[in-house]
This record gives sequence, structure tokens and C-alpha cells, in this order.
Amino acid sequence: MKLHFMKYRKLSYWVSGICILLSVLSIIFKGFNYGIDFSGGIAMEITPVNADYTVDKMRHDLEAFKPELQSIDGGSVLLRVGLPKGSTDEQQNIRVAEIKNILGNRVEYSQIQVVGPKIGGELIRGGVLAILVSFVLMAVYIWIQYRGGYAVGSFVSLILDLILMFGFFSIMGLEFNQTAIAVILMGVGYSINDKVVNYDRIDENLKKYHKMHTDDLIDLSVNEMLYRTVMTSVSTILAMVGIYIFGGQMLREFAIAMTFSIVMGTLTSIYISNVILYHFNLRDTEY
Repeated sequence: MKLHFMKYRKLSYWVSGICILLSVLSIIFKGFNYGIDFSGGIAMEITPVNADYTVDKMRHDLEAFKPELQSIDGGSVLLRVGLPKGSTDEQQNIRVAEIKNILGNRVEYSQIQVVGPKIGGELIRGGVLAILVSFVLMAVYIWIQYRGGYAVGSFVSLILDLILMFGFFSIMGLEFNQTAIAVILMGVGYSINDKVVNYDRIDENLKKYHKMHTDDLIDLSVNEMLYRTVMTSVSTILAMVGIYIFGGQMLREFAIAMTFSIVMGTLTSIYISNVILYHFNLRDTEY
């Protein structure tokens, strides 16, 4: 069965436009849920000595610090407490000591992490720089590998991938930290790889079917690669499902974000990057 993707190309414009609008509005008005890595603060992994000391009791005892408490596997609890802007190392150590003094010997400490606001700001700049450098390098690769409509299609869909990934983190309220940066880079890389595979098949068929209309040629090429595209995506998503179920609380948001990036990359490869090719005379494209 041949699917006619180009028949619904106008719908892809509308859907993409709505997704971009929602993402941008969420980023502007809602922003990101910055993790300790970026916002600065104290993160402790603790385990109550007695089952009677519940998360609710911890929250009540630490009420003055406005803590974030999250139960994780094995009965442990992830405790997060923010730090005031401009906190010095001494003030950070004092805050840790205050928390330990309140909790006393009712808990055991598995891990304590302190990130100052200054370091958090540096990490944000480093993460943004990593994304920008990767974007530039992928754009250069695209331009070297392709010309004309291929380059424009890849470049536009690459920008769309980035906007939607940032929008997803904002809309869903997932913690935006160094792991989120890694997810975005891996997701965009996965998407670009998928687009290159589809473009190679389109170029092969372009040389093979000299008189076939552009929309029919694109549909033929996408259909020929559809099984490979879907199976690659499904197998990767299944791995993410395994991570979500068995990887523990700390890896669940990673699995959710990666699953979205895989689905997004697959859809933009089938529609956005290929739909843009429709507006170019591919037979005049020179490498």
C-alpha cells in the first residue's frame, strides 16, 4: 500500500505552525523548570531510617526552606532546596548544615550535591553554547552534503526540531538540566540522520525516474524507506520504555524526552523536510 504523504502537505504546514506557536508561547510565558544544575541549589538523596518518617513529615520539618521532595526507588527520597541569589560558599555550607541539623539521625545520606547560582549560570551558558555549536556544525554538514532544496529542507526542519524540543521541555515542565541538553542534541542528531537517509533515497530515485513528477517521486521514496524508518524508531522507543520502567525515577524524564524526540524526528523527516523539497526543481540541483 502506497501512502500519499504529499497529498496532505498543506496540513503539515498548519500543524507545524501551531506547534511552533505553542512552543514559543510556553517558552516566553512559562519558561523552563531549571534543575539544580542550572538554577543553583542543594540536592540530597536520603533514606529514612524508620518507615514512620514519611515524605510529608520531612516537608513539614523543612517548610522554611520550601523543599522539593520526590520519592525514588528503594525507599529513598530526593530532596531539593534552592539557594538565594549570590550565595557564597560559606552560606551554602551553612544551609546544608541547617538541613542536616533538622533531619538529624532520622535519615541516612547517600548523596549531597551543592551547585551555586554562579556555577549554574555558567552551566546554562555552556549548554546553550554546546547546542549552538552543534547546530552550526550540522548546518555546515548539510550544506556540504546537499544543495538547493535538500539543504533548505534539512535546515528548516533542523530549526523546527530544536524549537519543538525546547517547547516540549517547557510545556511538560520536565526538569531542564545538563541531561536535557544531551537529550536535545541526541534527538536532533537522530532526526538529521533520518533525514539524510530519506534524502539519499530521493536522490537515487531522481536519477532513476527522469520523468516522474516531484510529488510522486517523493511519495515513492518515502514509502520505500518507511519500513526502515518506522522500525528504527520503534526499536529505539522500546529501549526508552525499558529505561522508563526499570531505570528508576531519575531516568524517567530522560526516557520521556527521548521518546518525544524520536517521534518528532521521524515525523519531521517524513513530512517537513520532504514537503519543502516539493517547492524546488530537484533535477536542477547540483552537488
